Amino acid sequence: MACCVFFNFLKVTVQSSPNFTQHVREQSLVTDQLSRRLIRTYQLYSRTSGKHVQILANKRINAMAEDGDPFAKLIVETDTFGSRVRVRGAETGLYICMNKKGKLIAKSNGKGKDCVFTEIVLENNYTALQNAKYEGWYMAFTRKGRPRKGSKTRQHQREVHFMKRLPRGHHTTEQSLRFEFLNYPPFTRSLRGSQRTWAPEPR
Repeated sequence: MACCVFFNFLKVTVQSSPNFTQHVREQSLVTDQLSRRLIRTYQLYSRTSGKHVQILANKRINAMAEDGDPFAKLIVETDTFGSRVRVRGAETGLYICMNKKGKLIAKSNGKGKDCVFTEIVLENNYTALQNAKYEGWYMAFTRKGRPRKGSKTRQHQREVHFMKRLPRGHHTTEQSLRFEFLNYPPFTRSLRGSQRTWAPEPR
């Protein structure tokens, strides 16, 4: 009798345990309205054009900007606690979005799912940006820096490969001001009999 009760207890315990992996997957597909959004500032270097992605005041998007160009400075906002982001120009405030034809367009309101991209880190250390609304369609640019339709893109193509770069004059120390770093004194290992202890190095 006691064995049956114990078995039933284990059965209930296993069934009631939450599926954390499924929870993360489901939450990554919806916009997070509660958590504080992480905001990063960087440039997107195009592997094909050798230039940077920029959003111009006339709402045109291309990958023809030089390093340090003010229109190439992008503000990237997290949309979920996963890898989904919204990209907008620091100079214009316009968001990079994708329409139903796969064309990259700029919008002043980036709340739609068509303005959300999933960051995918590739094996070659480049980053691909897949549109959240049109799955399988990527942000891409030709060798001349012109936008390529998302319907003609694949993850392995060079046109969809980007590298994140800090804007010229933008140092990593500026970003570290948000955090507090604690400096601990260095330690050396000393032996006392058979016990190992940690003692600070002499100054």
